[in-house]
Amino acid sequence: MNPAGNPGPLRAARRQASIEARHRARTALAALEGAGERITFSAVARKAGVSTWLTYRPGIREYIDDARLRQQTALRPHTRSGGPTAATLRTDLEHARTTITALRAERDELRTALRHQLGRQLDEASRPDLTVRVDDLTARNQQLADQLKQATEHNTALEARVRALEEDLTAARTSLRRMIRTENRLR
Repeated sequence: MNPAGNPGPLRAARRQASIEARHRARTALAALEGAGERITFSAVARKAGVSTWLTYRPGIREYIDDARLRQQTALRPHTRSGGPTAATLRTDLEHARTTITALRAERDELRTALRHQLGRQLDEASRPDLTVRVDDLTARNQQLADQLKQATEHNTALEARVRALEEDLTAARTSLRRMIRTENRLR
């Protein structure tokens, strides 16, 4: 247990690690089968980087057994006609149904585990913490809105000042031109 005495996060982390290890084992199995390599429990464990013990556990063992059976069936010589026999097809169909049933059960188990994990995470987020966070965000939002208002007012004042200075400059230029014309006429 951890020092705080709350084993929930440790249990959740272990569960997640187990799910990931099983996923790696299934991925390794598919890679071995796709490459046409000989499928054994230790080969799957080695390729997935998991313990051999895990490959013998329910939930993984069935996949490996089915893959080994498919591999053996593929290596068996077919009948003289060159095609699979009716018995072979029935066996393959039965194995496919078994695999589908196992996959559906695993999918449902994973969905349930995910729902429970999300529920625990939501329960662990306490309302007072969320209320404090919302209050902080609201205060910061108001502060930023005030700063924006001040910056907008300052910008408007500066724009008015620029317009006034431009008008003064235009007037000064006009006055200077008149003065130069008058001076030139007197000469």
